[in-house]
Amino acid sequence: MADEKTEAKVEQAKGKAKEVVGRAVGDQSMEAEGRAEQTKGDARQAKEKIKDVFKH
Repeated sequence: MADEKTEAKVEQAKGKAKEVVGRAVGDQSMEAEGRAEQTKGDARQAKEKIKDVFKH
């Protein structure tokens, strides 16, 4: 379970980095991809939090 949480945080960080780099170089596609990756990481993290709630 901790592994999934770690993956979610890594995905969020990678997405944020892509978004920042995309914005810096003017690549809207990369910026959008970064935002999408962050959203995916957010969803994964939310899923893990829900699992934790029902586990206890």
